[in-house]
Amino acid sequence: MTSVSMMTTVLPAEHRDRLMPIAREVSFQQGTRLFEEGQRADRFWIVRTGVVALDLHVPGRRAAVIESLGHGELVGWSWHFAPYAWQLGAEATHPVQAWEFDANTVRAMCAEDSEFGCAIAVWVGRVVAHRLHASRTRLLDLYGPYGSGSQS
Repeated sequence: MTSVSMMTTVLPAEHRDRLMPIAREVSFQQGTRLFEEGQRADRFWIVRTGVVALDLHVPGRRAAVIESLGHGELVGWSWHFAPYAWQLGAEATHPVQAWEFDANTVRAMCAEDSEFGCAIAVWVGRVVAHRLHASRTRLLDLYGPYGSGSQS
């Protein structure tokens, strides 16, 4: 369950260079929950090493793992859209090193520079679209009578 080509979900270099000075290096041990559905989304991460599993609470069942994210991938998009509450949960399934970003700071940077803001919005929007597709496919695989029928 690795994401589609990172080319569709990578921030262009000139905007990445603008974002990196505010990054904070963080580490998570295997089994650490980064966030839970419904909690306040006030930060996001880009994975340097390790794996983070995104999961979805399913009432009466174990959480369904939707996707596993690795090197260079964005963890968290809910910080970009009001009401700023996580739509999924996330857990480090292997030790993780990542860059962490404060959502308020990034949103302020977006408001100050419309070109940067547009690039961030397109980047996050592509990630959201991919995650929605991955969630649908995974849930059909898990709970649909014949699976998703996906050939990928």
